[in-house]
Amino acid sequence: MQKPPQSIDFALKETSPKIGAGAVTGDKLSSTYDLVEQMQYLYVRVVKAKDLPGKDVTGGCDPYVEVKLGNYKGVTKHFEKKNNPEWNQVFAFSKERIQASVLEVYVKDKDVVADDLIGRALFDLNEIPKRVPPDSPLAPQWYRLEDRKGDKAKGELMLAVWMGTQADEAFPEAWHSDAASVGPDAVASIRSKVYLSPKLWYVRVNVIEAQDLVPNDKSRFPEVFVKAMLGNQALRTRISQSKTINPMWNEDLMFVVAEPFEEPLVLSVEDRVGGNKDETLGKCVIPLNMVQRRLDHRPVNSRWLNLEKQVIVDGEKKEIKFASRIHLRICLEGGYHVLDESTHYSSDLRPTAKQLWRPSIGILELGILSAHGLMPMKTKDGRGTTDAYCVAKYGQKWIRTRTIVDNFMPRWNEQYTWEVFDTCTVITVGVFDNGHVHGGAGGARDARIGKVRIRLSTLEADRVYTHSYPLLVLHPSGVKKKGEIQLALRFTCSSLINMLHMYSHPLLPKMHYIHPLSVIQLDVLRHQAMQIVSTRLSRAEPPLRKEVVEYMLDVDSHMWSMRRSKANFFRIMGVLSGLIAVGKWFDQICNWRNPLTTILIHILFIILVLYPELILPTIFLYLFLIGIWNYRWRPRHPPHMDTRLSHADAAHPDELDEEFDTFPTSRPSDIVRMRYDRLRSIAGRVQTVIGDLATQGERFQSLLSWRDPRATTLFVTFCLIAALVLYVTPFQVVALLAGIYVLRHPRFRHKLPSTPLNFFRRLPARSDSML
Repeated sequence: MQKPPQSIDFALKETSPKIGAGAVTGDKLSSTYDLVEQMQYLYVRVVKAKDLPGKDVTGGCDPYVEVKLGNYKGVTKHFEKKNNPEWNQVFAFSKERIQASVLEVYVKDKDVVADDLIGRALFDLNEIPKRVPPDSPLAPQWYRLEDRKGDKAKGELMLAVWMGTQADEAFPEAWHSDAASVGPDAVASIRSKVYLSPKLWYVRVNVIEAQDLVPNDKSRFPEVFVKAMLGNQALRTRISQSKTINPMWNEDLMFVVAEPFEEPLVLSVEDRVGGNKDETLGKCVIPLNMVQRRLDHRPVNSRWLNLEKQVIVDGEKKEIKFASRIHLRICLEGGYHVLDESTHYSSDLRPTAKQLWRPSIGILELGILSAHGLMPMKTKDGRGTTDAYCVAKYGQKWIRTRTIVDNFMPRWNEQYTWEVFDTCTVITVGVFDNGHVHGGAGGARDARIGKVRIRLSTLEADRVYTHSYPLLVLHPSGVKKKGEIQLALRFTCSSLINMLHMYSHPLLPKMHYIHPLSVIQLDVLRHQAMQIVSTRLSRAEPPLRKEVVEYMLDVDSHMWSMRRSKANFFRIMGVLSGLIAVGKWFDQICNWRNPLTTILIHILFIILVLYPELILPTIFLYLFLIGIWNYRWRPRHPPHMDTRLSHADAAHPDELDEEFDTFPTSRPSDIVRMRYDRLRSIAGRVQTVIGDLATQGERFQSLLSWRDPRATTLFVTFCLIAALVLYVTPFQVVALLAGIYVLRHPRFRHKLPSTPLNFFRRLPARSDSML
């Protein structure tokens, strides 16, 4: 089923940026930082000052440094009453925007009325040296300060001034002239940063039994269960079948936890004394640092733990230890991979325990060049503006580019590298609008502009892919293009043998197959892992905010969507379209639409019947030839978001509104009723199809069940006759006669259904026993 191409506006475009990859230049940058365009910057590192004169009546000064280049001005923090201050602050001025020939560095004394000039240093831009990593950083020098007339002033300033590129190690920490309008409090929120996801573990708690419980009401049989809490995760066992003071469960509870372990595991044994009333019979607290770490399926040692109970004495809670105990096995599972993202877009499949990791098979390099055509995401001073930054996630490493302030065509030109352990993984790149540049309120959120996913297994090794990807976001009003992002990507394979051998390994660590977790367990644990990752990264500085992490991890991908359901149905039809096409072709052969082709098929069939050892070689040779033939039309670019495949460009507005509805719903009752009725009608059709499939299966079962004694008699008799005939007749003769019968000429056919089909349709099913 060939789907029509999507709009050219939503398509991928190949680009030719001026990057170093593949170019022969004398610049060292070309070999180490070659997936981005070079951007020249003037760097000024203000280190410290000494012997500054006192400007106020007390003989002290409140110094700060002002670095000025044309219309751009950067200012350090000021110190109270300090004559030998240290700043160690870096300023970066984009060479593209330099409109002056002199760099001016002023040391000033902060005052209530007007700041006094202590001294200055001037630099001719033509005399500033150029530095390219991996050259060592330029050593700062002491410069004698001058007054406005050029005469020597008291005090000295230690500076380093050089021309460099974004490859310079000072680049991430620098104050940028592009962000001159950003206040000092918000500077941290616009810098580039590398983050690491917390190391996640599964915690398995096998609750075996408890002994010598002391229920408050001894006149009834206790209904006891165990409740386990770890942070904001709470699980409970079923109520024990043995309703005694020595209950048994032998039940597993699974949690997700991140290093460093901040909270203990709390187990409480509770008695269900009423409909909604539980009494705590005992409690124990287990620090996770003391828990055994398991790397394989070998059982861990069980432990008996004492339970503690709180009693109220004279109005105060006191803990008393008594003879009740609980029997447990508890371990940190290092042999599993803790799923923290959708399984379809996983970027990492390694187990938690580092000693179980296989060696890396290559390097992934990503150059985030620029974006263009971005839409206004917010309003400032009565006009639309966008403060864009990128986030990329692969494995445990997240990167965040610097924020380009108030620009619809931002140029980042930042390059990052990841180790690759499995090519069947996906890198995700998202673009966001920074809502905290101008001191956004506490409720401000970073708005999503769009994201791109690239599967590494679709990339050729050592090839540089330079494409412009559309940034598509689904809104309740439909799919919107928010701009385009230009990326450069290269996957370098370090070991071809290891990479090819990887295709024979299971996708997940072996513990997922030896002791598999249920689908429901995996869904719950994945949700918990996503919450832990988003909470930890939102506490970093600058924070990678919760809404950003959730968008990158596709937190809501499991929610119901009519549009996504339709898209998945048509994906299944696309997969089956090949079989349907083969069926139509075979029907044409049987009906002699093209006599020459049918005769050739007859000849091929007779050859294969006479020489059956050629059947499998013929099939595999045919598949080989198809693969070689399709090589000419192989994809030459990475896959990207497809609006037609997603049914995003043809979705009904009400279906989109339903997709963006909260859970539980927040829509009016009449809309919910209409959607419920629509869902019932769809479910009714699905129910009919499932019923028809069940009917066909039950008819097969009734062939030998004697539910219809006459039909079963006929079938059993036919089986006896067929067994005798096939025993005395060579198989090749039977196959030849059957094939010629199936391929017979239309004049020997009739339009009525065949006898076997008529017999099958008359067989009984259990549908007449349904209410």
